[in-house]
Amino acid sequence: MDLPQMLADVRALVTCESPSDDRAAVARSAEAVAGIGHRLLGAHPQLIVIDGRTHLRWRFGDGPPRVLLLGHHDTVWPIGSLAHTPYGIDGEILRGPGCFDMKAGVVQALHAVASLPDRRGVTVLITGDEELGSPTSRELIEKEAVGCAAALVLEGSADGGALKTERKGVSLYRVRVTGRASHAGLEPEAGVNSTVELAHQVLAVRAVADAALGTTVVPTRMAAGTTTNTVPALGEFAVDVRARTALEQERVDAALRALTPVLPGARIEIEGGPNRPPLEATASDALYLRAVAIDGELDRAAVGGASDGNFTAGVGTPTLDGLGAVGGGAHAAGEHVVVAEIPRRAALVAALTAELLAGSAVHP
Repeated sequence: MDLPQMLADVRALVTCESPSDDRAAVARSAEAVAGIGHRLLGAHPQLIVIDGRTHLRWRFGDGPPRVLLLGHHDTVWPIGSLAHTPYGIDGEILRGPGCFDMKAGVVQALHAVASLPDRRGVTVLITGDEELGSPTSRELIEKEAVGCAAALVLEGSADGGALKTERKGVSLYRVRVTGRASHAGLEPEAGVNSTVELAHQVLAVRAVADAALGTTVVPTRMAAGTTTNTVPALGEFAVDVRARTALEQERVDAALRALTPVLPGARIEIEGGPNRPPLEATASDALYLRAVAIDGELDRAAVGGASDGNFTAGVGTPTLDGLGAVGGGAHAAGEHVVVAEIPRRAALVAALTAELLAGSAVHP
């Protein structure tokens, strides 16, 4: 692997800012990724634009796809972030907005595929809306993953370079309460206070969590009322759910939909549901063992955050995540990548891909 060229490519992507909600910026970033990929792979990607969001796909060979390399080029960083969080290398540490999550991983994926003597059966998919929850790319990801022997996800590693062999599923909800307005000073008893009902429901929602199973059910943003002297008629709060198994995700969904009002006259509506299925350890075990056979120093980790690897595992494709950059600080001012690990991880991805192309099916 050519480290100076890899660093130049990382710099090109990091300095091309690409916040997910800026479609024009994401399109410019896609062109930058396409240029690097064309130089390395000798092929232009297919640019797939869905609702103004730009994704890139390379497919090699005429036969069925066997290995999907998956990543994203959008970031959480707004335009102008480079002014206060500039790209730079200090000793063995590379810094810059989006370097760890996950522009270095995109570069590693492209260089890994470029090093393969035979790319037939490989698909590279780099999406442009992962940080938004992949609203336009989910169907694309799932279609590309179905039938593959493996999906290799180039998201950043867990602490210390560990591979991510388990990710919690994510469910997102909105609990809406309808009460009845009245004057807070003259006749509060004539109203049905949505704020009070929200308080009851927040406690009920919180009780659905199961710490022993790692299931978190967290009420987050809440709003109610119109003026300070009016009994509030309307209110709502959001709920973030993380669960390790599909069974737990289903249990929580049923519990939230069974919520009933406490105050007479109040009504409750539940919106939302599962957003990403869990990436369970069974989807990663066999691939992790193959990776360890290539690089015996690899650890494994279970993490709460979700990725597009949740989708590939959800359609039954063996999935290994965290194969991208080694570093940390995602979404924060301290975001960084360990320089020496960039070519090493690319070489691991190349070796694992080559083995999967040549070998037998992966069995969970």
